[in-house]
Amino acid sequence: MMPDLYIGLMSGTSLDGVDGVLADFSVHTPLVVHHASAPFAASLRDELLALNTSGPDELHRAALAGNALMRVYASVVEELLAGSRVARDEVRAIGAHGQTVRHRPQEFDGTGYTLQLCQPALLAELTRIDVACDFRTRDVAAGGQGAPLAPFFHQQMFGRPGESVGVLNIGGISNLTLLRADGSMTGFDCGPGNSLMDLMAGKHLGSPFDEQGRWAASGRVIPELLRAMLSEPFFGKAPPKSTGRDLFNPSWLDKATGAFPGVQPVDVQATLAELTARACASDVARHQPDLKRLIVCGGGALNAHLMDRLRALLPGVGVASSADAGLPALQVEATAFAWLARKTVRREKLALESTTGARGARVLGCIYPA
Repeated sequence: MMPDLYIGLMSGTSLDGVDGVLADFSVHTPLVVHHASAPFAASLRDELLALNTSGPDELHRAALAGNALMRVYASVVEELLAGSRVARDEVRAIGAHGQTVRHRPQEFDGTGYTLQLCQPALLAELTRIDVACDFRTRDVAAGGQGAPLAPFFHQQMFGRPGESVGVLNIGGISNLTLLRADGSMTGFDCGPGNSLMDLMAGKHLGSPFDEQGRWAASGRVIPELLRAMLSEPFFGKAPPKSTGRDLFNPSWLDKATGAFPGVQPVDVQATLAELTARACASDVARHQPDLKRLIVCGGGALNAHLMDRLRALLPGVGVASSADAGLPALQVEATAFAWLARKTVRREKLALESTTGARGARVLGCIYPA
């Protein structure tokens, strides 16, 4: 059987860089042929973070940041091709997610918008490979949240007939897919994942993240602060729901901690880790109380303290990294966007009513030829 090769590129709300995979879809369970990643330069990371809020000359700055992002994407593509020894003309398309800087579905005029910085024409020019991109906007146009888009991929990758399985992606934002024993599914955002914890680590440790969650584990959860954080209305909303840095950002954290003067940064970090774990565990308990298996992916799966808290909050549920299910934690999202690129190329519709709330099945994304 001939390989059916696609590249997936993902840069998420954690803003730590780009993950890329070269995946073969000629078999039922997608096979990652090669994985590569590239960190963001501090200047690009700072600019992408700044563009999450309004500022001077932001259209000009966003265009240039998009160009810079595509150059990082292109470097990852070249590394994937070199590392796998695959010729570029053997790759059918690149699935490029872009960098989300605003996510406001259904707001303002009833439709709202989602905005990912991506210059697909430049990426096609640099790589000489077709680029599939802009996966979220058609879903928003159809009345959906535009997120999450990965549940159907999760079903193909991790689903088991007759068994309920949860897939929890903890990137900058956490999102949960529930694959039910009867074949139905749902998916939605739970709340902040690593983004606020990474913010604290950068500010107080000079590190992009809290490695293994050791700093959080050394602190004390502040019950009153945790209650105040959990009073955020988003946590009580029924699915479909999605969120991002538009809500869970430095201003949100400053407002939450402002009522607790003198609180130690390490205790804020401990409380943020508990917030992420509680929000995710509560959604599992609320929407799939009989769940026995939870697969965790994204950077949060590498946070030992966070994984320990999930296990403690979900007794009776087997909580494990996606690596134990055949796909390393930092490859899942990139592989999902390679899978979505294939759907776009083949003009296959996705019926995301149960996850995003869209009005019906739609072909997601558009294609920029090489």
